[in-house]
Amino acid sequence: MDEKENPFDMDSPSFDADRYLEKLLKECSLKQIMDTEAAVVKDTQTLHSDMQTLVYENYNKFISATDTIRKMKDDFKQMETDVNLLMNKMQSITTFSEQITGTLQGTRSQLCRLSEKHSLLKRLQFLSTLPAKLKSLIEEQNYAQAVQDYLHAQKVFAQYGRQPSFDGIKRDCDAIMEELKERLRLDFQSAGNTAQSLTEIGELLLQLDEKTCDLASEMLRCASKRLHEQIVMLQDQTERDMLEFVDMGIDGFLNDLALVVTSYFDMFVAKHYEQERDDFQENALNALNVFLNENIDKYLTLVQDRVESDIGYGDTQVMLRALDRLHRRLQAMRNICRGLQVQRNTLDIIIGAAHQLCDAHGKSLKDHFADSLSAVRLSLVSAKSDVNLSELINNLYVAMVEKIKGVLQDLMIFLRTDWSFNIKAENKGALCVEGIREHLLIGFLRHISKVMSGFADVSSSSPPNLLLVLSKTCLELEQQGVHMLITLVDDLYEIDSENSATLTHETEICAEMRETAQSLLDSYVRLQGTNISQMLRKSVETRDWLNCLEPRSVRAVMKRVVEELGSIETVLASLYESNAGNAGFRTTASSDSSRKTYFSNFNASKPQYRSNWSNYTPSQLESSYVSNIHRLFSERVDIFTSVEFSKASIVMGIIKIGLKTLLECVRLRTFSKFGLQQIQVDAHYLQMNLWRFVSDENLVNFLLDEILGSAVHRCLESVLMEPNAVEIICERG
Repeated sequence: MDEKENPFDMDSPSFDADRYLEKLLKECSLKQIMDTEAAVVKDTQTLHSDMQTLVYENYNKFISATDTIRKMKDDFKQMETDVNLLMNKMQSITTFSEQITGTLQGTRSQLCRLSEKHSLLKRLQFLSTLPAKLKSLIEEQNYAQAVQDYLHAQKVFAQYGRQPSFDGIKRDCDAIMEELKERLRLDFQSAGNTAQSLTEIGELLLQLDEKTCDLASEMLRCASKRLHEQIVMLQDQTERDMLEFVDMGIDGFLNDLALVVTSYFDMFVAKHYEQERDDFQENALNALNVFLNENIDKYLTLVQDRVESDIGYGDTQVMLRALDRLHRRLQAMRNICRGLQVQRNTLDIIIGAAHQLCDAHGKSLKDHFADSLSAVRLSLVSAKSDVNLSELINNLYVAMVEKIKGVLQDLMIFLRTDWSFNIKAENKGALCVEGIREHLLIGFLRHISKVMSGFADVSSSSPPNLLLVLSKTCLELEQQGVHMLITLVDDLYEIDSENSATLTHETEICAEMRETAQSLLDSYVRLQGTNISQMLRKSVETRDWLNCLEPRSVRAVMKRVVEELGSIETVLASLYESNAGNAGFRTTASSDSSRKTYFSNFNASKPQYRSNWSNYTPSQLESSYVSNIHRLFSERVDIFTSVEFSKASIVMGIIKIGLKTLLECVRLRTFSKFGLQQIQVDAHYLQMNLWRFVSDENLVNFLLDEILGSAVHRCLESVLMEPNAVEIICERG
């Protein structure tokens, strides 16, 4: 059954209450019937409440609608009355119009003829007063109005000029305008004219039928004079800052140039003149192009000279703000000057300024580096007590790195995104950015290496500690500084150095820095070794070894050598980290039982070793075979070899030089028995003390053994002192 026709659905239009009640009584229990009654009562109350709410909500709308309808009835009644009145008035107007038309029908043609005659009389009156009016306008220097009136009169003269009465007026007007043309020509050629007045005069001369080609040439010539005067004036503005200087050029020179170019273009290029040759416009455009580029080139040359004079002295940001304004103005001129090619632009000046600023910063970096080196040398020379070398190295390193960082940040101003120019967009600019990396940073790092390596020359009289400071600084640059600075410049300027075949890789600079550090350190070792050698050489050469007394103590020079090595070791310990297990001084000798120490026995607390030479009898000592066999199975010792960047290696290099010198001096002397024994005592003293400074005393023991062996060979009576006696003397000394 369709829901809409269901008699048991209360919401259906076909609801039958009796049938619904009968169905309830049949099918439902008493409780269900009572529940249904309660639900129906509740729904009824709800519907009644909703109805009341709806009425209350729309009551005001009903009232307003009633008022509106009532008011409309009144308004329509008034409107109907007004419309009827308007219809009556329109009928009256129509009647009067018809009467007037009928009355004036006969005189209409007469009125037209009178109007034409009145217009003609006004023209004739204008012609009759034209000569006087032209003179008056010319005296008032209102040349534009005079030319306009004369051209307006030409139309009348063309129509009535054959009449005798008008012929005289025409001759007078022509004579007046010829005088005006002559005056305009003189004004046009005057040097004091502005570009605006030059353009206005040119327009007037063209209207007065001046020869176009001559006027075009004269306009460019006169404009060139005026623009040259402005160039001369700008050359004298040296007291102004760069921003004011460029603003003056833009407001004066460039604005006048743009006005001349646009006016010339509109007058001679954009218009076609029948009396001129077919190629006149093309020639005029070429002449304008040459004129424009010549004057822009003059002005930009002046700006470039000013930029070059300000680099290194003025504010770079102010200079670039000025060049940015100039660049924007020239870009606008390019848009205005249609069909013209402006060959030169400000980007070349900006790139040139970047190159020049790089050079200035490069010189500043070199000067700063030279001052820093001078400060380090002064600190080393003037220090009354031991100077802190680590602090000097740190100050020198940090000063160089921070100065370079500051320079790189300063040059970033050329790549600011708010400038209207982008130097990296041009090939020259990209090369300039790479030049900041190559010529400024890489060039300065190589300058550092070159200058520092100069201190390593044999002819240089540099103090040893200076060599040590410079060597350590180069080592710091090789290990940290070079990578940090090159990474910084690559990141700041977005340079892909890894994939470039022309850019210098950091490994090349690191290798140069390490090579310089090595040469400086080798020079330090050589210099300190030479100082030790001089003490030992003098001690050998100034002593009479054939008339020596029996040794009772260690010679003072040996103690001085050990003290000097101790001082050197202390300085090196503050700069170079020792290898693990070898920090500071060694406190025990090597416990390798496969080797013997030399010259004496150690006390009971140390392993017992005996001297090689004390193992032989005097008869055996007389034979040279012992030493020859010993040398045969000994390794060759390289004295002047490069040392490692470690405390032990550096000290070992100094000791080798000193002991080698002592060995050569001993070979040149002849010794008595007591002289030999003094060498034995000295060598044993060195053996007792030098092992503390090295990681492996084999080499030291070998050289000391060579020294004693040479003394034995050069001795007239080869008798060694008892080891116990040697040890007692050394410990007492």
